Amino acid sequence: MSDHSLVRIDDALCRVNRQSVLNVDSFAISPGEHWCVFGPNGAGKSLLAALLANKRRESATYVSYSADFLPARDCLLVSFEEQQRLWQLDNRLDMSEYSERAEDRGTLVADLIKSPRQEAENEALFVDLVTQLGLAELLEKGIRFLSSGQIRKVLIARALYAASGQQNKLVIFDDPLESIDRDSRQRIANCIQQYLGSGFASLLLSRRQQDILPGTTHLALMDELRLLAQGSTGEIQTSQAFEQLVSRKPEIPAQLPSPPGNGEEESTASGSHYIELKQVSASYGDLLVLNAVDWQMTADDHVLIEGPNGCGKSTLLSLIDGENHKGYGQDVYLFGARKGSGETVWDIKSRFGIVSNELHNKYVKGWKVLDVVVSGFFDSVGLYDDSGSAEWDAARAWLRTLGIGELEKHYYHEISFGQQRLVLLARAMVKHPTILILDEPCVGLDDYHRQLILGTLNTIAGQTRTRIIYVSHVSDEEPAFATQRLRFVPAASGGFTLEQTRI
Repeated sequence: MSDHSLVRIDDALCRVNRQSVLNVDSFAISPGEHWCVFGPNGAGKSLLAALLANKRRESATYVSYSADFLPARDCLLVSFEEQQRLWQLDNRLDMSEYSERAEDRGTLVADLIKSPRQEAENEALFVDLVTQLGLAELLEKGIRFLSSGQIRKVLIARALYAASGQQNKLVIFDDPLESIDRDSRQRIANCIQQYLGSGFASLLLSRRQQDILPGTTHLALMDELRLLAQGSTGEIQTSQAFEQLVSRKPEIPAQLPSPPGNGEEESTASGSHYIELKQVSASYGDLLVLNAVDWQMTADDHVLIEGPNGCGKSTLLSLIDGENHKGYGQDVYLFGARKGSGETVWDIKSRFGIVSNELHNKYVKGWKVLDVVVSGFFDSVGLYDDSGSAEWDAARAWLRTLGIGELEKHYYHEISFGQQRLVLLARAMVKHPTILILDEPCVGLDDYHRQLILGTLNTIAGQTRTRIIYVSHVSDEEPAFATQRLRFVPAASGGFTLEQTRI
């Protein structure tokens, strides 16, 4: 390289799918620079980062590195994809079936944090990162037992531990505050900011203006797989291009498609119980998660569920939607009947629509958008032969309502993350479920798609008989339609219990 850059891209053209090509004329990061690449879902930020990190085959053609920079060693990733890679690797190495106690903790948090550092161990640095990020109680836990938010903090500690004081390191933060509970967001931002001055370079990928971290020295704007502008943070944040990106507003649907069948939804008596839990508990091995939980949700309620990472929010949802066997044999009542009193899992699923990160990741390559939406009628991942014209028409109507009707023949894996989340909302609503469960529905979304999702949910709450259960970590995401708040609070005897209030 002729300049002093750690990494540089020149005249790059990378095919993304059949319709799209990433185009980067030039982009470079030098030691000590802290860049933010800002843009909406589908802008190309993650593709740019993958190109820089030597994760694309085109990297060899378009990317050059300084003589002392080896991407596999010196590029440190904090991303959802890295979380998935580590989880999958740990699960493949699980020795539980060969262990006398049928238990294998796998990779421990402490070992993962220390793993990529080439220099001698620095105990003071390790302790400081663990303290700042609130990881002390997790150090002896296996990473496969962590929540998404917890492992995100571990990856941040791992990257900072390896990079601090090293000028040949590049840390790539792909939305590091995503999936983080509100109490941890400021702590993480402060920790990252403190270490940005220690010599390494960084690249932050951000979808939301509020998540551009203090300490960012340079800003690049991306949209539609192109770099629009780049320069110092102050210069770019006052530019017209930045203003245009952050001021986009969605059109909220004013009218929703009619329910299937005769076009009228079943009426339900006001005040009748949809969900009732009486002293329900759930444990995993010796770990008590839910402790003597009581909860009542009536036909009049839209519920907001709040709580820190790892408190058991997803466990609670799985107890009621048919997925978790721990709900059987306890006082769990759904629509007036005790769970396990003769109904099938499919009977339960037919009453629920689901939008979640877990479901989002089940639709891999091969499914077209319209297929994904129609599969909501069958509560399946994939389609069977008994779908008819009514189901296809309803699916198309929901896609048009959400402003993505033109995508029906596109492959799900080829559209943007925000568009995928809208497709899942259409999938959940085609059958006009009794209860719509939204487990962190805005995770990974830019401000435009967040406003569109939340505005559409307001319309659903106002125009249909579907009741909504909404799980969120984010302080500015309290939905207007919520009438009841469930807050997870630590129980004196371990685990978490629920605090139920009206809104």
